Amino acid sequence: MKAKLTISLDAELLPKVRKYAQARGISLSSLIEQSLRELAIEEQPTFADKWRGEFRTADLVNDSRYNSLKNKYLLV
Repeated sequence: MKAKLTISLDAELLPKVRKYAQARGISLSSLIEQSLRELAIEEQPTFADKWRGEFRTADLVNDSRYNSLKNKYLLV
């Protein structure tokens, strides 16, 4: 069952989108529906999920560069 939806677009974008849809032989409604379906289906991992487990904690006790910076910038 279809439902009506009112959307607002930038005035400069609308003619471009209409031309895009016309060049592909589809209606503007079909183009928007197709795009929204693709967005709804794509389940891309979040940034945190993508990189989870990829980094190790540094060995800061024996890192001379860290110790130099710590002594220079931290009040320790």
